[in-house]
Amino acid sequence: MPAFAQVEPLVTTRAVRGPFDYRLDDEHRGVEVGTTLRVPFSGRSIVGVVTATADESAVDPERLAVPLGRAGDPVPPDLVRLALWMAEEYCSTPARALGLVMAPGAGRTRPRRVLHAELTVAGREALAEGRGLTPGQLAVLERLRELGAMPATHAGAAHGSLRRLDVRGLLTLRSAPVRRRPVATSVGAHGLEPVLSAEQEAALAPVLAAIAGQGEDRRFLLHGVTGSGKTEVYLQAAAAALERGGSALVLVPEIALTPQTVGRFQARFGDTVAVLHSGLGQGERYDEWRRLAAGEARICVGPRSAVFAPLWDLQLVVVDEEHDASYKHEGDPRYDARRVAERRAAEAGAVLLAGSATPRPESVVALKRLRLPSRVDSRPLPPVEILDMRDAAHALHPLAREALGEVRRAHGKAIVLLNRRGWSNFLSCRTCGHVWQCPECDVALVLHRSSGRVTCHHCGHSERAPERCPSCRAPSVARHGAGTERVEAELASGLATPDFPVLRLDADSAAGKDATARTLAAFQAAPSGVLVGTQMVAKGHDFPDVTLGLVLDADSTLRFPDFRAEERTFALIAQLAGRAGRGPAGGRVLVQTLAPDAPSIRAAARHDSDGFLEGELERRRALGYPPYASLIRIVCSAPAAGAATAAATALHALLNIPGAMILGPAPLFRLRGRERSQLEIRAHDRTAAVRAVGAAVEAHTASAVGRAASLSVDVDPQ
Repeated sequence: MPAFAQVEPLVTTRAVRGPFDYRLDDEHRGVEVGTTLRVPFSGRSIVGVVTATADESAVDPERLAVPLGRAGDPVPPDLVRLALWMAEEYCSTPARALGLVMAPGAGRTRPRRVLHAELTVAGREALAEGRGLTPGQLAVLERLRELGAMPATHAGAAHGSLRRLDVRGLLTLRSAPVRRRPVATSVGAHGLEPVLSAEQEAALAPVLAAIAGQGEDRRFLLHGVTGSGKTEVYLQAAAAALERGGSALVLVPEIALTPQTVGRFQARFGDTVAVLHSGLGQGERYDEWRRLAAGEARICVGPRSAVFAPLWDLQLVVVDEEHDASYKHEGDPRYDARRVAERRAAEAGAVLLAGSATPRPESVVALKRLRLPSRVDSRPLPPVEILDMRDAAHALHPLAREALGEVRRAHGKAIVLLNRRGWSNFLSCRTCGHVWQCPECDVALVLHRSSGRVTCHHCGHSERAPERCPSCRAPSVARHGAGTERVEAELASGLATPDFPVLRLDADSAAGKDATARTLAAFQAAPSGVLVGTQMVAKGHDFPDVTLGLVLDADSTLRFPDFRAEERTFALIAQLAGRAGRGPAGGRVLVQTLAPDAPSIRAAARHDSDGFLEGELERRRALGYPPYASLIRIVCSAPAAGAATAAATALHALLNIPGAMILGPAPLFRLRGRERSQLEIRAHDRTAAVRAVGAAVEAHTASAVGRAASLSVDVDPQ
């Protein structure tokens, strides 16, 4: 038994730097790396994680405190190591990183236990004799004999009656754990194992060899066109990992994709599949986490937070739709689940398999590429037509309206993508020009007509939709732009019938528990209809009966000041195009844009992923952007603009990164009532840059200027 434990207290402040030594007594037997303890710290009791144990301490043992007791489920040691790596890699703190890898509920959630009733031998004898029992008691015992042990609430008698039968020895009442199961909604699930195409077999072969410990490559990029059968390759690779006694982790970019992927994996592997995502109830997440930790489930499917699933003997890590920016976490630490997955696979000796029809340039350079150039059954990719909207007077091009009408007449299905939710982008007064803006952020409020409110999509501020201008009192309120809510309403008024529903999938409609799965299941079950939504509708869904894909305002992402703007525009159009024409009826895609000659839009219309990547890599090499350099962004925020700028200026002076370009301080728009200033570092030596930023941030937070402002570090900003 070790004499001392090094504990990292789970506090949020950067000023506290652990770990701290605690003395272990005999009652602390079994304490090891990953044990969660409740410890006295700075006059209060808080939860901490053991990061190391030792037989000696640099501090006088008499001065060391003793842990107060256990604080919940232990964290697997490999996840403790992963969290400590994340803290350094993303210039965060060990406490914040460890908070991500703990069991859901952080020690507050417990297994659910239910009282079960079971018939005894004496109860069977009493039933045979049929004496000394009331009709109700006979019914209870008969029910237990026929159906076996069951929850006491299902036995057909009051609790007091069951207790009396228990006292007489006719049945036993015992407390047993009950699993809180996530609602299973099978969207696009396929249980049968199809025959692989020659292309799939060729792509799968090196992956299987790597899982078997053969070959030099263990990191792969599965670059396959939409509908080429990438998911089947994942399933076959997972089966190989399970056959060798290992486990598999399957990441998807958003909760919207989880039901479909879970359905397919459960159809193939049954209850050995667990799901982890924030849309589950706390109890459901906790029970799934415990199934994985106990080895009862050996495949975990989920979005980015599932990268911390407590899997044993990890042999395969799949990152589906690896191009998606949703893998980037917005809180501190601002980790990228794709990079964390790569690190975890390397530490475990597992195979990394990233897949996409529109892979990132970074992945193309870093990973061994496996190709799936054709759709299964050799179905062609749908033709894409670009519709010029520069002279359009309405949100829908006449050809788009005509195409939607044809889909309804043919009893088909269509997906309409508009990457903007709400009814109108912003409101203004026609009389004086006043624009309704968020009082906490320097952005316009978005109209949501169904709720009758205008809302900030950054901080969540919401207020009633105005009827008059607060500046001039004029009633002339103009609505500008269109979002998914408005498009849904317009399509519903012109197309919807009981047999042709118009459904919507965006962050508003998917806010409720299981709402995304219900919407996707409803669209799948409908004989025909339209699904309108943001980028959620373009991500990996497999609906063979969709014959039309329609992209509205396709160039909106090109207007962002971001070096990835071209990449994102190409991916969005290509991914939506991939939803159409998967079935025998074929399909077509229409792309509405104000920039019909944009190279990324033209390349997406030609389904030319290779050509786009070649040009994009050449441009990034010339400009020194990833993958040929690493970016780090530091944002300082404070209630007053002067404090934010002063903090960024002081931090700039502390940065010493030879060969790196440091830009800023530069202002950012006000967010949540705080003024912001930013620095951006562009460096070729990633490791040196991360270390230098970490050291500068640590020194900065200890200074008076640093304490006057908050800061966040974003390594690999998206």
